Amino acid sequence: MAQTAQRPAPVRSRPQERPTGKSGSGARSSSFFFNGHVPRRRALVIGVSALFGFALTVVWSAQFVDKTIGDTIADTLLGHPAKGTPIAGALAGLVFALVTGIAGTFTACNVAVFSALAPLTGARATSRRGRMVAALRPLSRLALGAVVVSAVYGMVVGVLGTGMPQFDESQGGGGFSGRLIQAMVVYGLLGAVMTYLGLSALGVVRDPLARLTRVWPGAPMLFMGGLIGAFLIGRPFPLFRQLFRDAAASGNSFYAALEFALQSLGNILVMALMFLLVTGFFGDRLHRWLTRRPSRASALMAAAFIAAGVFMILYWDVRMLARRDLIWYPLAPWAA
Repeated sequence: MAQTAQRPAPVRSRPQERPTGKSGSGARSSSFFFNGHVPRRRALVIGVSALFGFALTVVWSAQFVDKTIGDTIADTLLGHPAKGTPIAGALAGLVFALVTGIAGTFTACNVAVFSALAPLTGARATSRRGRMVAALRPLSRLALGAVVVSAVYGMVVGVLGTGMPQFDESQGGGGFSGRLIQAMVVYGLLGAVMTYLGLSALGVVRDPLARLTRVWPGAPMLFMGGLIGAFLIGRPFPLFRQLFRDAAASGNSFYAALEFALQSLGNILVMALMFLLVTGFFGDRLHRWLTRRPSRASALMAAAFIAAGVFMILYWDVRMLARRDLIWYPLAPWAA
């Protein structure tokens, strides 16, 4: 009697990621920030990223970053003490703008720039030179967005002069000056935007630029550059305040716009060089690692934006309240 052949049971493996989309089209509904693939442990990505942003606010020392690092870099590049030295002439002002922009790279009002590295990485090309050329395209859009926003703000400074909140040093209720309130509002909003972009990279919320990206693929990088340019609005970095006074006192909106544009370019210069180095030496390997499991790109982008956004919100809005003894906030001994 012949035995009936039994079909082997199919082996089911747990998926490492799952494509999803609002429209039901799966991964094809992807956009710039959301590639259509959700990591299995996206709650863990959110939690760890937020925790990292919080921990950074606990250990962050503005004294060390602004003075030890920022002032040292500016003094070295200028060849004289940057603080207290009058800016003599338009050319000196433009050099001062670029140099102090570089010096302010790692300040609390600019460090979130490095979150832009996440969506820039992983570009595919056949050669190192090809990767470098391809990397310049999104980088140029990022720089353009930063320059446009910062230059427009500079023009406003050149027109309104010293009547702006940036010059308000009066201590109002709770010891908050107009300048500090402006910084808290601006950086809090920017932090909220970055956090939202991080959540959109995980598919938690809708990508706000999805429709625009389909029409113009370069729009997201231009938008991100605009966010970076907005870091100058209400920036409390002492060397920037010195530049701000020079721009306002000039009464020349074109000169002020050029100063602010150079400051913004200086802010992203170190990040741009890091991006080009990563692209040149690790771009192909990084691209293969990301495409092997597309959810890795989602997790990487989300982690960068959420960590930066949480840092900005907690540092500029919550920790500032603690610095005025209105609430308690954990601080490392060197950060107090």
